[in-house]
This record gives sequence, C-alpha cells and structure tokens, in this order.
Amino acid sequence: MTSTQDRSSAPGTPDAVPAAPTGRAGGEVQGGPGGPTSAAARARTGAGRRLLARARAARLPRDLHPVAWWVWALGLATAASLTTNPFALLLLVGSAALVVSARHGDQPWSRSFRFYLALGAAIVALRVTFRVLLGGAYATGPVLLDLPSIPLPGFAAGIALLGPVTTSTVLSGLYDGLRLAAIVIAVGAANALANPKRLLRSVPAALYEVGTALVVAVTVLPQLAESVQRVRAAQSLRSGPSGRVRGLRRLLVPVLEDALERSLAMAASMDARGYGRTAGADARSRRRTGALMLTGLVGVCVGVYAVLDQTAPRVLALPMLGVGLLAAVLGLRAAGARVPRTRYRPDRWRWPEVVVALGGLAVGVLAWHTSTHQVALAYPGTDALPGLAPGALVVCVVAVLTGLVAPPPPVTGDDA
Repeated sequence: MTSTQDRSSAPGTPDAVPAAPTGRAGGEVQGGPGGPTSAAARARTGAGRRLLARARAARLPRDLHPVAWWVWALGLATAASLTTNPFALLLLVGSAALVVSARHGDQPWSRSFRFYLALGAAIVALRVTFRVLLGGAYATGPVLLDLPSIPLPGFAAGIALLGPVTTSTVLSGLYDGLRLAAIVIAVGAANALANPKRLLRSVPAALYEVGTALVVAVTVLPQLAESVQRVRAAQSLRSGPSGRVRGLRRLLVPVLEDALERSLAMAASMDARGYGRTAGADARSRRRTGALMLTGLVGVCVGVYAVLDQTAPRVLALPMLGVGLLAAVLGLRAAGARVPRTRYRPDRWRWPEVVVALGGLAVGVLAWHTSTHQVALAYPGTDALPGLAPGALVVCVVAVLTGLVAPPPPVTGDDA
C-alpha cells in the first residue's frame, strides 16, 4: 500500500499534492533566489563589504591628521601637569615613547624625539641642581650632604645659597623636574608624529600669521636635528679635525648656515605663491570683525575668571564664556573670509583620527578625575615612597591603546 507521502511525490498519481504556486497568482517565495529577502540580504552584504573596505582603507599606511596627534599629545601633557607622582610621570613618558616608536615615520623631523628625551633629562638635572643651590633654607628630612650656607644681602631675604642637602630637597626637585620634563616630552611626541607642514594647512585662515609663527616655533628643534644629521653625514665622507672645540665648530657653523638658507628659501617660496595676501574688505566689515573679536576676547576672559572664582556671580561664568566663545568663532570666521585659500587634497578625518583625538581627551579627563579624588596619590609627599593610583594605570593604557589605533606611517625610503 502506497503512503500519502509516496502518492504526493509520484507525478502520475491523481492524489498528488500540487507544488507550491509561484508568480503573481501564488505570491513570491520569500526565501527564493529572486525574492525580496535575497535582495535585502545582498544589499546588507554589499553595505557590510563597503564598510569593511573603508575600514581597511583607513588602516592602510598613511599620515594621520596632525590635529589628532596634537590633541592626543596635549591630553598626555595635561595628565602630566596634574600630578607630581614620579611613577605616574614615568608611565606617561613610557607611553609616549612606545607610541612614537611604533608610529613615527622615516622623515627627518620624525627622528627628533630623542632630542626631547635628552631635553627632559636636562630639565630634571637642572631642576634638582637649582633646588640644591637655592633650597637650603627650607630643607627638611635626613641630611644627605651638609654644605656651608652662604649669606645673601637683605633684598634677597628668604633665599639661601647652598646649605644642607636633604632628601626632601632632592625629591621635590626631582618630582617637579619630572613633571616639566613629561610635558616637554609629550609635546616632542606630537612633533615626532605630526607633519608640521600639514599642521600649518589645518590652521584656520584667520590665524595664518599666528599659525606660521607656531609652526616655526614648534619645528625649530626638528629642523635643527635634521640639519645636524645632514651635516654629520656629509662630514663622515671627508676627514677633518676631530677635537671637541674644532669638531663643534665644524658642526655648528654648517648647521646654522643650513638652517638660515632653508628659512630664506621657505620665505622666498611663500612670497612667490602670494602667501599672506588678503582680499579687499570695506571699513564696515573690518569694524564688524574687530568688534566680534574684541567681544569674544573680553567674554572669554571674564568667563574663565568667573569659572575659576567661586565668589563671582554665576551669570558671568558659563553664560559669559559661551557668549565669548560664540563671538570669537564668528569673528574668526569673518576674518578668515578675507584670506582666500585653496587646498589640494584636503586632510580628512576618518575613524582612526576620531579614536586618537578622543583618546587624548579621555586621558586628560581621567587624569583630572584622579588628581581631584585621589590627591594624596597624585601629589605625594617626600617622606615616604609614593603609591600609584589605579587611575594612573588606566590613563596610560588608554593613551597607548588609542595611540596604536593610528595606521602605520608610509615609508618613503628617505634615509637622509
């Protein structure tokens, strides 16, 4: 006897169950190859592939936006300024060094980080030296070295030259020096990671003169480092006096000459391209721009003062600060309209730039929270071994992870 399933599957039996209808009469098959479900799946797959391709393209070797690196580095500098804990400061310096070693390029200005490390070590040594020379009057704790005190005239009351060198004197100088050195090294990390020429392009049009001065100021040390490397490479190809004085003269004079020639060449090229020329503006627009800038300056100053002074009226705090910032932004926008600019291949912000910049902001906020709620660990004394707050570890982990999110830099093959 044939079962119902056998009869339904047999094509010639009268009791065969007809196949499911297709087409308009029977409706679309929701799971079929030509149905709307498959089309939606293909659309989702295509969108996912496009997002994956964009994510992979963002991770290709390229230069990160310089503003993102500077926000990240300023977050580290802010964290360093909010503590004198030597272990936290050393962790911040190590975080900056780790990110620089993993994400610096092969351009000459990318090799300037070691000079900032040397400058930081010199700052610590000078800070301790000056504290030993001038801190004898307020020395407390065990005496390490008993130096004679030199009396000073009456107009220098409160300052003692030499005197007993104690552990508190040395440690306080060491802590303050480490804090200043960490701030300098954070700025050096930004100089080693961010392209200074691209940073100049990111400055608003209204601040092109200030931006030029800032770029020149922050790139002095990288340019000197590049000049030193070029001069040393040239001198290694020919013999010459190797003494300290003569060798220094052979190195110093070409370095200064090279820096001067490059500055003159840069000025000539900028003048040839019409850099700094402004479009014509009538007196009314100039007065409006000046009034907005002055209002913004006064509003920001009054607002910041009211925020810091708890006795000031609250209407002068955040409301005045907001009005001042709004007026300053409008003034900068009006002033920038007088400076026509063209951009070739403008720098775009992608998700690595956003992550790096947010990481810098998070580092600053976490450091502020730690310094506010754990004052004893953020500002330790000199009478005991300082402890390390868990927030300091979180700050360093966030700084390293967000810094390593940046794509690897491109390799130009320039070993000069």
